[in-house]
Amino acid sequence: MRMLTGQARATSGKIEVLGLPIPEKSKQARAQMGVVPQLDNLETELTARENLAMYAVLYRVPRHQRRAAVDRALKLAQLSARADAKVSELSGGMKRRLLIARGLVHDPDLVLLDEPTVGLDPQVRQDLWSLIDSLRAEGKTVLMSTHYIEEAERLADDVAVMSHGRVVARGAPHALLKEHVGEQAIEFYGTPARLAEIENQAGAANLLTRRTGPSISILGSERAPAALIAELGDGVPRSANLEDVFVLLAGERLE
Repeated sequence: MRMLTGQARATSGKIEVLGLPIPEKSKQARAQMGVVPQLDNLETELTARENLAMYAVLYRVPRHQRRAAVDRALKLAQLSARADAKVSELSGGMKRRLLIARGLVHDPDLVLLDEPTVGLDPQVRQDLWSLIDSLRAEGKTVLMSTHYIEEAERLADDVAVMSHGRVVARGAPHALLKEHVGEQAIEFYGTPARLAEIENQAGAANLLTRRTGPSISILGSERAPAALIAELGDGVPRSANLEDVFVLLAGERLE
């Protein structure tokens, strides 16, 4: 994110944003970007409207268009009713929506979201998912970093899985599932010894597995021999997910 916005220089390679080379044309590229940081840096003593109006000036929105731009951003973030409330009076979810609205006030072509839902409760996260999805529906390009794998699976058209600073897989969520883990999984619970036994039996049948705390999942179970599944006993069928892909490619243990 810092390299895309010209705040850090790449040590190798080339970067272009919207056809503009970075960092040579960073200023021009930033004018077409909306940046939403992970940390809240709103002006707490200003109202929601005043925060957006200030950034409309900084983003050089023409004077005669500023009020309409602010009203549009407030509406998009569902904050019109709290437009004149001080930021200090807003809830955590409202502040996060205001951060996104601030990044949209100049109607950018590209929106950068740095872990926009980190630390939020599930209900607020769902609201922000709806907001991000509405940006997609408007035709905005959204580049988002996230540690919530479900978030990437639900929202992204294109996912890059990163491990140790490198992209290890990239594609549409359904394509990554099909390529790496299949469509279905079966989850087994039991003692550590029992889980190790299932892991060994699955490995002998050339099946991928994933440990998930007190359970182990056999991935791509639609390809597993029916006799093996019957022999292993009561498993819980489930759909494979993008988290299975991430753990498989990035490793089950942190180094």
